[in-house]
Amino acid sequence: MSKRQESKYKINRRLGVNLWGRGKSPLNRREYGPGQHGQRRKKPTDYGTQLMAKQKLKGYYGNIGERQFRRLYDEAVRRRGDTGENLIELLERRLDAVVYRMKFVPTVFSARQFVNHGHVTVNGKRVNIASYQVKDGDTIEVRNKSKQMALVLEAVASGERDFAGYHEVDAGSLKGKFVRAPKLADVPYPVQMEPNLVVEFYSR
Repeated sequence: MSKRQESKYKINRRLGVNLWGRGKSPLNRREYGPGQHGQRRKKPTDYGTQLMAKQKLKGYYGNIGERQFRRLYDEAVRRRGDTGENLIELLERRLDAVVYRMKFVPTVFSARQFVNHGHVTVNGKRVNIASYQVKDGDTIEVRNKSKQMALVLEAVASGERDFAGYHEVDAGSLKGKFVRAPKLADVPYPVQMEPNLVVEFYSR
């Protein structure tokens, strides 16, 4: 269970964006931050802009812990190519992110819990580690005994999100394949993500 399960939408108000594009976000009613000083607006510094970019990206994936997020960044730096693109790829390869993208569950928070409770298999083997890195060609499936859970049925029936183009999904059998690593432009974020600013934040 995520530490932010009950107060997750405070992230939206603090950052001033509807991070997951959901209709029930309180930002749809109040477009300012929480607390008595929430309506004050001040121009952010370069550091503040970079920090907000990091908080948006980290928060979108279920508010990953700082230590874990930093490890992903360090791995992105070690790899060849653009560090920002590498970071997005590593985040999108997380098993909980894949389960969320395939619409097996309604939220990224429930995706982490769903994986941790052992409801998902990868290539026929049960995996209960949300941060597990999915490889190209891996098959992800909801276990048979979990396919009638209310959480799953709600997600399948929802028209709130579209499938990502780098997955192949059979919604009827709750089974999908991770086809390829995405680029930033491929990922259907409801808000603009700026991994280049995250790189600048950690490079300070």
